[in-house]
Amino acid sequence: MATQRSQASAVDSKKKQRQELYQLLGKLPDRHRPIAVEIVSTQETDELIIEKLLLDINGLERVPAYFTKPKNKSGKLPVVLFNHSHFGQYEVGKEEFVRGRPEMQKPPYALALARAGYAGLCIDSWCFGERQERKETDTFKDMIWHGQVLWGMMVYDNLRALDYLETRSDVDTKRIATMGMSMGSTMAWWLAALDERIKICVDLCCLTDYQELIKTKGLDLHGIYYYVPDLLNHFTTSQINGLISPRPHFGLAGRFDPLTPLPGLTKIDQALKEIYKKDGAPDAWQLRIYDVGHRETEAMRTDIMAFYRKWL
Repeated sequence: MATQRSQASAVDSKKKQRQELYQLLGKLPDRHRPIAVEIVSTQETDELIIEKLLLDINGLERVPAYFTKPKNKSGKLPVVLFNHSHFGQYEVGKEEFVRGRPEMQKPPYALALARAGYAGLCIDSWCFGERQERKETDTFKDMIWHGQVLWGMMVYDNLRALDYLETRSDVDTKRIATMGMSMGSTMAWWLAALDERIKICVDLCCLTDYQELIKTKGLDLHGIYYYVPDLLNHFTTSQINGLISPRPHFGLAGRFDPLTPLPGLTKIDQALKEIYKKDGAPDAWQLRIYDVGHRETEAMRTDIMAFYRKWL
C-alpha cells in the first residue's frame, strides 16, 4: 500500500511539473481548438507513400507537413514524429525528413523508417521551409512583445501534430515515438517531457545542460529560438528530461560537439540513471557518446534503428 501511495505521489508530482513547464512557454493558442487538414498531394515510390499536408492547428497560419508510410504495409502503424534541425538553413525545414541533409546519414529518415515498418510525420517549424516568410529574429521579437515565446509556439505546433496523428486510422496511437537532430533533438525531449502519449524519445546531438553551456560561454551557439524566459529559475535540463521517465529514452551525443559540453552530458546521465532506477526502468534510459562533432554517424543511425526495434 505504501509503495502504491509513493507511485501515485510521483505521478502527481510529474503532472504538476509538466503543467509548470508548459506555463513557461508563453501565451499559447487553445490546445483544444479544432484541427483541419488538407491533403495537398500524394507521391508514391516503390517503397514509400508521401502525403504533403496543410494543417490548421494553431489558428494563426497553416502548417505544411509530410506524412509518410511504407507502401507495402497496411493496418495501424507505429509512427515517429520527426523534428527537423536548424543549421541556419531556413529553407530546408521538413525537407530534411524526406530528402536528408549532409550532416545526417542516408537514406533520409522518411525512407529509413518506412523500411523498418514505421510511419512518420514532420512539420515545418515557425520560420522554416514554407513558413520562412518572416525572419526568426523578427518573429521572436514580435512574439515577445505579445507575451508569446517562439520556442513555446514551436512546441505547441508539435503537440497539436500529435493530436492530428490521433485522428488517423492508419496510426497506432499506442506506439508513438519522437526524434530529431540538433534543434529537432531539443524538440524531441521537450515534447516527450510534456506529453505522455509519446512512448519513445530519441534525441541526437542536442542534450545540452544549460548551466554547463553558460560555463563554457556557449550561449551564442544556439539560436534565439532556444531561450525560454525564466526557465532556469524553475528547471534544469535533467529535471525536464526526468519527466520522460520511465518511458524509453535514447540520447546520442558527439564527444567533440560544443553544443553539448561533456561535463553537462555526464551530469544529465547521472541524474537520469537515478530517476529511471527509482521509477523501476533502469534499462529504459541510455546515453551514448561518439567520437564525432555535431553530426550523425553511421554507428549512430545503426544504434537508433536498433533502439526502435527494441522499444517501438
